This record gives sequence, C-alpha cells and structure tokens, in this order.
Amino acid sequence: MVRPLRIEFEGAWYHVMNRGAGYRSIFKTNRQREYFLSLLDAVTQRFNADVHAYCLMGNHYHLMIRTPDGNLQRIMRHINGVYTQYFNRTQKTDGPLFRGRYKAILVEAETYWLELSRYIHRNPIDILKGKSLETYRWSSYPAYVGEADSPEWLTTQYILNAIGKRNQQSRYQLFVKSGVSDELTTFYGGSGVSSILGGAAFKTDYIREVKQNPEVAELKQYRKIPSMERILSIVCRHFEISKKELLKSRRGRHPYQQARAMAMYLCQEYGEYTLADIAEKFNLAGYASAGATIRNYRERKKESDSINLLNLIMQDLTSQQFMPLMQ
Repeated sequence: MVRPLRIEFEGAWYHVMNRGAGYRSIFKTNRQREYFLSLLDAVTQRFNADVHAYCLMGNHYHLMIRTPDGNLQRIMRHINGVYTQYFNRTQKTDGPLFRGRYKAILVEAETYWLELSRYIHRNPIDILKGKSLETYRWSSYPAYVGEADSPEWLTTQYILNAIGKRNQQSRYQLFVKSGVSDELTTFYGGSGVSSILGGAAFKTDYIREVKQNPEVAELKQYRKIPSMERILSIVCRHFEISKKELLKSRRGRHPYQQARAMAMYLCQEYGEYTLADIAEKFNLAGYASAGATIRNYRERKKESDSINLLNLIMQDLTSQQFMPLMQ
C-alpha cells in the first residue's frame, strides 16, 4: 500500500483537513477542543508553523497553515498523533481516530487568502441554526472580527491586510457573510478535490520546480513511481554490493549500514512504500525499526558525502520518470 502524495517546500501554504474514521465525532467535549487548540500553539513554537485560520467541527477540522521550513508532514504527524492519544485516553478507547493521514491542498496564497479563510470560517453555518458565526467558539472567525481575543499563535494580519487598510474587521465580517464564491464552491464540491488551489501558472511553476520529487496528485500522470526492486538495484550498483548483502539484517555498525539506510529512505520517500513493507523487505523485526533507521538517515543525509551520493542515485532513479514533460 503506497502513502498519499504530499507537497512540501519552504513557505508553502496549505488548507489541511481531516475527518473522523467512519464519520464519527473527533471532538466530544470542550476540553478536547481546547487541547487540540493547544497543539496548534505547540506546533507554531516547535515546528515554526504559521496558523492563519482554523475551524473545529464535530467530526472534522479545517486548518490554514503556512510552513516556513517546509515541514508539513512533521507538523501534522504531531497534531494528529498526539491528539489521537489524548482522545483515546480521555474517552477510554483505543485505535485510529482519523479516517486517514489528512488531506492537504497546496494554496496559491496571495490569490486565495481571503476566499479560503471565508470558506473555512463559514463551515459552522449549518449547525448554528440561525445564530451568528461570531458566536461559534471553535473557529478563528471571532478573533478576526474582534469578538474574541486572538491567541498569540494565530496569525490574522496577512488575511486582514488583504481586505484593505481601513475598518478591516468590519469589512472582513461583511465579506464572510456574503457567501462562498462560485469558484470555491465548484472546487470543493466535486468528489475528488484537487491537491492544488491555484491558477494554471502556479501549477506550471510548481511542476517545473519539483520534477525530481513531485508531491502532487495531478502529476501522477507524468510520474512513474519506482518499484522497490528498481530502488534496490540502483543502490546496490552505486555501493557495489549484492542485493543479498543489502537486505541482510545485522546488529551494530557494519560496512553496508549506510547503503541499507539510504535504500530504506528512498523506498519510503520516493517509492512511497509503508514502513511495514520496508521492514518486511529488509528483514527487520517490525515497522518501528524501519522508522528509526529512516529518521536517523534523514538527520545525517545532509553530510556532504552522503548527499552527493544520494543525488547521483536520485538522478538514476528519476531519469525515466518525466518523459511526457519533455516531449
């Protein structure tokens, strides 16, 4: 089973959503909602995330996030993982809480700041039964219009500046009340929501920049995901070792340790295999061992010798993946 594609780069903006497994509630108490908001505070400090808008609903949530360090996966792994543990502990249950990892839409920010924030902030309308959006505590909207104090971790000025320099809060309030645009209604109304909210030029620029590692669903047609056998063969050739040596599990340090770690990293990052798949292939006791090896390699791969060799292997690995773009 392959992992969902992800788009990550420094300064990227996202609309992130996740829903409870089987549409079940993920927020049963106000204390749970407050804990989730505390996690947003935590990721702004720990992972340098910028949270620009949020809305917590009964069985799902919406976030508008910017990642100056290009680390969305780490941010969301922390939020979803820690919150799931807290939810299970407080509800005296166990098992997965969310239906999947999360849905992340890359956003052409300056074009869609206002539109997207309005879409997120209008989510509670159907459950408010005639009450105003300003009364909904679990959204950033009251902070935007001056009906609640804005938490230190919430960034509102980008979006408010886009509404104009004067009377920002009242003008934003009127903007939100005017309803979602036809463009966003169409964008989010289909069965398969795109991974990019942006114009044609934005998508074209992105394709040009990430030819070697496209993390976007629309590019699957241009990208042949390498098989695990292809990854192993290329790594073996560059390290001049046999596949048997590469896959053999050993304790402690050994000459083939770097080759194994790099191959596991490539299988997850570019082959999009699960940790369970990798653990089975590399004869490890479990997926936790594969995860630890890959994490350690990520921390070390910026060393000059390792990154130079990784770049050479990546050139071989991706050389046949984008033929349609070159025609």
